[in-house]
Amino acid sequence: MNKEVLLKELGDKIRLIRKDKGITQVQLAHSIGKDQQSIQRLEAGNINPTYIYLQEIAEGLNVPLLDLLSNQLPAKT
Repeated sequence: MNKEVLLKELGDKIRLIRKDKGITQVQLAHSIGKDQQSIQRLEAGNINPTYIYLQEIAEGLNVPLLDLLSNQLPAKT
């Protein structure tokens, strides 16, 4: 298991879901009480988010947490 690869894949999935929903990094950050730089670092795979942070991201994107953690790409909405 390569931690860097897993974090990059998670970030890519979050970016894909966010863009599919037409949400900017700024909008997502504002909706969960974070700054845009935090979202940018998450999407780049530069941070290892906590469970709570992932739950906040899932709520901000209005998707189940499992959608972020599964190996499958989410269905387009």
